[in-house]
Amino acid sequence: MSEKKSYGFTTTILHNDRQKPIEHGSLHKPIHTSVTFGYDDARQLASVFQGKEAGFRYGRQGNPTISALEDKITKMEDGVSTLCFATGMGAIGAVFQALLRAGDHIVSSSFLFGNTNSLWQTAAGQGVEVAFADATDVANVEAALTPATRLVFLETIANPRTQVADLARIGQLCKERGILFVVDNTMTSPYLFRPKTVGAGLVVNALTKSIGGHGNALGGSLTDTGAYDWSAFPNIAANYKRNPPAQWGMAQLRAKALRDFGASLAPEAAHHIAVGAETLALRMERASSNALAVTRMLEADERVVAVYYPGLASHPQHALATDLFKAYGSLFSFELKDGIDCFDYLNRLKLGISASNLGDTRTLVIPVSHTIFYEMGAERRASMGIAESLIRVSVGIEDTADLLDDFQSALAG
Repeated sequence: MSEKKSYGFTTTILHNDRQKPIEHGSLHKPIHTSVTFGYDDARQLASVFQGKEAGFRYGRQGNPTISALEDKITKMEDGVSTLCFATGMGAIGAVFQALLRAGDHIVSSSFLFGNTNSLWQTAAGQGVEVAFADATDVANVEAALTPATRLVFLETIANPRTQVADLARIGQLCKERGILFVVDNTMTSPYLFRPKTVGAGLVVNALTKSIGGHGNALGGSLTDTGAYDWSAFPNIAANYKRNPPAQWGMAQLRAKALRDFGASLAPEAAHHIAVGAETLALRMERASSNALAVTRMLEADERVVAVYYPGLASHPQHALATDLFKAYGSLFSFELKDGIDCFDYLNRLKLGISASNLGDTRTLVIPVSHTIFYEMGAERRASMGIAESLIRVSVGIEDTADLLDDFQSALAG
């Protein structure tokens, strides 16, 4: 495989490890469990620590297995570099931990994953002001900006109501104002969408979800796309400015979020995720197709009050999603008619598994208000349009006909 030739998404991911030497002709980068790395020349050890040459210092900041996964994700996102973390929340937390200071201001989508919402509440308690805006319209984000705004944080498709952010216009706004644009790409994955195309400087992926794809490893990543000018970011410490400006952000993130905070990915998990990533495109195509078929069936059933999926023509951001994404993803949610108990419905499903995860090969279902958004409280849920009967579905790769039969049969009671 030639590095000079341009290959497709799946071909690139499948053969990426082989672009660098691997022991014994292995097709996968092996699992390196060592946390320490020895050097025959002590001067070389010092040179690695000082950043003058490439190498591994200590497992908390890097490892050959993790480095191979980082390189794979960088290529997925068409970025310049990637850092991996123990979880997706670890990656988002790294943005707060390493890049923000008391007195800073951020703008976040108001339609937000519950744990990320909780993290921003923690940030607010530590002196970072957080403004929530309806990101389906750039005007709302622009109105929330202040002179102290350091970054804008959005998800591509909101979990669980599937609102789609006005990504391109918000990216242009951030570029004009010199603000770091951070996009969580978990719900779409790099196969369906690359946030770099709308000007995102940092891209978050919860590797636990679609990229790993099999529910067997936790992980998260931050990718620097090269779209942001880090010389415009005021919170870079002087010692990281010894690097070229394009490297400032990731140098500070690696030191403060991995070295100091320790949210490091384990090599065993990195290996699971790297192998799972090889089939990302195939799984996303199947899961997206399944989701569209099931949502069309549910929308046509009088026992269902509402279905939220960007692939439906009735979705408020359907046209926007069609312009942005290769397909509409595997996530949808729906509300049942009054009188149909959501717990009873879920218990009647034979294939849909009541579980809390996304992007798995299997279809997973969960009653949102009673579980992942319960801690948020009724008032905040209502402000986000989350009904008490809302069911979230992460569609898997099962045979389409089997899923259609399962979801329809459960409606019959």
